[in-house]
Amino acid sequence: MKNLNDQFIRQIIIDWNKIEKHSYLRKIPALCGLDRLEFTRPVTFFVGENGSGKSTLLEAIAVAYGFNPEGGTRNYNFSTYDSHSGLHEAITIAKGYRRARGGYFLRAESFYNVATKEEDYADADHPSEHYHEKSHGESFLALAQKRLNPDGVYIFDEPEAALSPQRQLTLLMEICNCAKSGSQFIIVSHSPILLSIPGAEILTFDDGPVHPCAYEETDSYQITKMFIDNREQILQRLIDQ
Repeated sequence: MKNLNDQFIRQIIIDWNKIEKHSYLRKIPALCGLDRLEFTRPVTFFVGENGSGKSTLLEAIAVAYGFNPEGGTRNYNFSTYDSHSGLHEAITIAKGYRRARGGYFLRAESFYNVATKEEDYADADHPSEHYHEKSHGESFLALAQKRLNPDGVYIFDEPEAALSPQRQLTLLMEICNCAKSGSQFIIVSHSPILLSIPGAEILTFDDGPVHPCAYEETDSYQITKMFIDNREQILQRLIDQ
């Protein structure tokens, strides 16, 4: 993996003066008061409870960097439903000295739309992968294996959503190999498998402003471990009330 000063996206700066006073963005505990965020490692995870703001920030970073709000490469330009916030307009990205050779913004919730557009954009030099002819999980993994290349910027929102645990391990391997080849990843995930990537920085959106946490401190790890270690007792407590 690359050194600490070698990331494509080294830092984001948020100018709150560009955000309306009554915007819901100001009411998100993890984000309000966040003026800047540094990225020092090839793989960074955003974790936190649903509604904590992690996908909102991830999407804003992706759009500010030049990706289409619904996903795809930086060459994709379409909109089926304009749902993204205006946070990207307040974000300035401090880029590193290297120039990215590619990248991809993957959103689990809008992948169907991206897969459709991929067929529209296909031509003789760029044939379609026909993602709609594969299962959801197969499409996700095929995209990762096709699109993950050295020296790229990859922003993923819950890439584990359609993947079995075994396929998550495959994706973990693909991410690690790609990161070692000079790429940068920023990922929202609830997967205790993906979160275990060695050397990754984990930023939690729970319990106040965004801050680092250890793998073993994440809810994804703690709740999964607690359930596996105490399955019968937990089920009895939840079901037999």
